[in-house]
Amino acid sequence: MQLDRRITSKTPLLVLSVCFGLVGCGGLGGSKSAAELADIHMQLGVRYMNLNKLDSAKENLLQALQEDGGNHQTFNALGVLYERLNQPDSAGKYYEKALSLVSDDLSVLNNYGRFLCEHNEKAKGIKYLEQAVASPLNDRPWLALTNAGLCLLGLGDLIKAEAYFREALQQSADYEPALQAMQNLSYQKGDFWAAKGYLQRYLAVAKHTAETLWVAWQVERALGNANSAGEYKRLLLEQFPLSEHAKKINAAP
Repeated sequence: MQLDRRITSKTPLLVLSVCFGLVGCGGLGGSKSAAELADIHMQLGVRYMNLNKLDSAKENLLQALQEDGGNHQTFNALGVLYERLNQPDSAGKYYEKALSLVSDDLSVLNNYGRFLCEHNEKAKGIKYLEQAVASPLNDRPWLALTNAGLCLLGLGDLIKAEAYFREALQQSADYEPALQAMQNLSYQKGDFWAAKGYLQRYLAVAKHTAETLWVAWQVERALGNANSAGEYKRLLLEQFPLSEHAKKINAAP
């Protein structure tokens, strides 16, 4: 099982095919071993996270931990959960435990590496992400490639970051976070038409975020397209009125 929470809220957790509600699983009773019960509770916890039922997710994941304290994916899932609960100290401890149990698990490397990059430990985080990128067993390399690119942006390495984003899109041409990252990076480079192109590709597979609208507004202003810029500003204020980008756009000259 792979469980991945990307650096943006746009990327959902992997929805697992689980025995939700225990239909077809024979219930929790019977002769199931502690490890089997733990796996059922762990998968239910992940499923509840995907449904944004975080209390139920927490209950099931902690139950899984009691039943089997050696399952690294339970610790990995708890790391994701506590990130979503805005408790980064607890999240980091769970990720560290998951990694201590299985040092080469791709999902843990991706999640923990991204987490470190988001919490001011970019140099450490990029090592784990690049380990995930380099693994020949990685059948979804665009996840770690995009996370590594975003981490490198934070380190100021725009050239290598762009290389990672482009490779991610070669592996998965419609991967939303990589398209959004390339929109932003193209704007930063002053390649405004490329930024518009990446936005169009992004909108073919996803809806606007506050970030895409913010960047699009800046792109159109840079190109001198006042009408288009005004429309993006209207959409941003209408759809994401409480976002940080809305505050910034209102304060802009």
